[in-house]
Amino acid sequence: MMVDSNALRQTMRQWVTGVTIVTSVADGRRGGMTVSSFTSVSLEPPTVLVCLNKTTFTHDLVQKSKIFAISLLGVGQEEISNRFAGFDPSILDHDQRFEGVEVATGATGADLIVGAIGWLDCRVTATHDTTTHTVFFGEVIYAHAPLDRAPLVYYNRNYQVMTPVEQPQKP
Repeated sequence: MMVDSNALRQTMRQWVTGVTIVTSVADGRRGGMTVSSFTSVSLEPPTVLVCLNKTTFTHDLVQKSKIFAISLLGVGQEEISNRFAGFDPSILDHDQRFEGVEVATGATGADLIVGAIGWLDCRVTATHDTTTHTVFFGEVIYAHAPLDRAPLVYYNRNYQVMTPVEQPQKP
């Protein structure tokens, strides 16, 4: 039985995700995009994965360079998320996404968004091809969480603010 893509889309809107910017660089060109399909895979060796649509410029850069960096966005970085998601119609070129955004350069050469709540710099160790996306597995060569602030989260097509649930006291 085939699942209708709209049914999947509606169901996945019920899943809360963090918001990241994935960046890469190849042949002097840099690119970045907003990605929510990201997760930790293992601690030994430190490995994460990202899923990138094959039609994107950033996908092509990661495919070619075999490197990517992930900036974990925090509350207050919605504009950066929107910019790298391509929601700003005035930004016509991939290089323009970086204009006005402070970045640092990771060990791989990929950009890290200054002000993010965490960074991961990765080398691609494996890929898995699907129809529309490639899953890139990356060995983490640098990880740092410079800021302790709430993450930017996305739920049902909107950014959300997390509220901690009070935990019962242990006796």
